[in-house]
Amino acid sequence: MIGQRIDLGNGVRAAFTDRWGGVSIEPFGELNLGGAVGDDPVSVRENRRLAAQSLGIDPADVVWMNQVHGAEGFVASGRQADGEAPAVDAVATRVPGLALAVLTADCTPILLADVDARVIGAAHVGRPGLAKGVADTVVALMRELGATRIRAVVGPSVCGRCYEVPEALRAEVAAGTPEAYAETRWGTPALDIPAGVRAQLTRQEVTVREEEPHVCTLESEDHFSYRRAPRTGRLASYIWLGGDEK
Repeated sequence: MIGQRIDLGNGVRAAFTDRWGGVSIEPFGELNLGGAVGDDPVSVRENRRLAAQSLGIDPADVVWMNQVHGAEGFVASGRQADGEAPAVDAVATRVPGLALAVLTADCTPILLADVDARVIGAAHVGRPGLAKGVADTVVALMRELGATRIRAVVGPSVCGRCYEVPEALRAEVAAGTPEAYAETRWGTPALDIPAGVRAQLTRQEVTVREEEPHVCTLESEDHFSYRRAPRTGRLASYIWLGGDEK
């Protein structure tokens, strides 16, 4: 259910789910956490409850986004009402107890924290978001909340060896972020979104924690992948502020 858990210190924790341990049936089996992919809403609610429970989080404290492949973001100040998720791709908060969530199935989730200032952020980065600079947006939101020493973790996503794109699209994206320029294992044009995200964060003086090996969602049968199966579930990446441990 939870593929990876990370203790970032001072009560700040992060986690990335895999696809197992939920109640959804194929093609969304098992732990689909996405509410807009055609799965039974009752199953999605139960999956979200199970995932939150396994992390010690109240499901009502999870802040979701209606992700639109843009560069807009918002500051979360409290719990969401049902159906209240804003159409953004970045979120930040300093409210203890809140958990920020990102949904993906090949796109790149980034989780960020200043553990001393106890400010956290999260962003959904696909190819459009990389080009539009959504990583810059989440960093700016966090700095507005008082963050100064930000660290980031890049989660499971399709790798540059697998993300084939037309040559013109590779050139367009790489013009703004050269580090995203890639080639597939079979020798065709590709984009490496995780590498591009890391480069953008580094330019913002964010320290990127290296998780090795990087999990490629297309290569891993333990993760949902839109490129492998367009009708599929969604993984979730969580970051939350627990109790202050200073």
